[in-house]
Amino acid sequence: MLRLNVTYDLLPRESEILHLKFWATAFEQLKERKAIYLETEGKNSGCWVMPGSAFSDFKEDEDSKVIVRSNGTVTYVGKDIAYQLWKFGLLGKDFYYRRFDNPAGYELWVTTDQPVEEKAPPFGHGSHVYNVIDSRQSYLQDVVIAGLKALGYEKQAAASVHFSYEMVALTPGTCIDLGIELSDEDKRRAYVEVSGRKGLGVKADDLIDTLIAKALEEVESRHPESEAAVNQKVAVHIAIGALRFFMLKFTRNSVIAFDMREALSFEGETGPYIQYAAVRAGNIWRKLAERGERVPDFAAELDAAAMGRQLADEGCWQLLLQASHMDVAISRAITSGEPAHVAKYAFQLAQAFNTFYHEYPVLAEENQEKKVFLLWMTQYFRQQLELTLGVLGITVPQYM
Repeated sequence: MLRLNVTYDLLPRESEILHLKFWATAFEQLKERKAIYLETEGKNSGCWVMPGSAFSDFKEDEDSKVIVRSNGTVTYVGKDIAYQLWKFGLLGKDFYYRRFDNPAGYELWVTTDQPVEEKAPPFGHGSHVYNVIDSRQSYLQDVVIAGLKALGYEKQAAASVHFSYEMVALTPGTCIDLGIELSDEDKRRAYVEVSGRKGLGVKADDLIDTLIAKALEEVESRHPESEAAVNQKVAVHIAIGALRFFMLKFTRNSVIAFDMREALSFEGETGPYIQYAAVRAGNIWRKLAERGERVPDFAAELDAAAMGRQLADEGCWQLLLQASHMDVAISRAITSGEPAHVAKYAFQLAQAFNTFYHEYPVLAEENQEKKVFLLWMTQYFRQQLELTLGVLGITVPQYM
């Protein structure tokens, strides 16, 4: 995950939920509130169950959900109820915590069932909880929320968000690139479902390694004169950007059929396309410095009158307007729970800059006021591109 620019504050371990009696505490609360009952007949005889009416909106779906099996072992959903109570600070119990060493050296903690002298930051006690679990777990998440309601925690139940997503699959071409053997039938499919039982899948590190290797081939073909270490670093940024953007550009109810070649393409709705736009914007400033030209003092040289004259150009005005929508895109993403809004804006922003790049030759502009304005536009585009890519967790490479 660190290779994908993903970091954590805490690594909670499932074993501690049992060792520290989290479930036992939740179990007693559930029994006391009569949120669960001991089934005495039928297929669930001897099990502690939650009635279907507690978590189903459908009258015909009244199958009870087993929380504790007849042999006394707790199901996943039972442990999840206890864990959800801890996340909101409602359980009355807490983990112990110790520092967890990691290659990046940032502060990271891991749960433990043994007392530790070192004082950890406060964890849990959330106001809202987002459980990132695929859509096939919707039923079990409904049961978890029903458990909170049954215990009288209506506010926390309403603040429990199942941040669901659809299945992630692989295109047949990507399977072949990764060395996964396919049947003739699977080769004809639009995508191949990842299946542990069938041996169809790929380890994250193997996928990242393959993406980096393919990105490096492209970088070396474009920059054979560059140092190998620098080309490698650029290839890593491109590969990680490609993977992150591909996973984020789809809405959460869409099946993601990951295609390696499409993800790494420098054209189309891809991470490298947006990275390329940001690099292009930076190159204008680099060339300005190489020519020995000064960086303008925008505040002094572009007063209100000058800005008014330049923005009379409808083309510039529309491009600037389009580039200014980052905050709107982020707000939409937060409100709807759809990161795809930010990814879509990033692509549209890159398109807008490329239109600007081709229609307005910044460094060749002879009118000084217009040139200063175009340099200001370039700087604005660059800032917006870098900020948006930063929100998506994507780095701008040194070159493309």
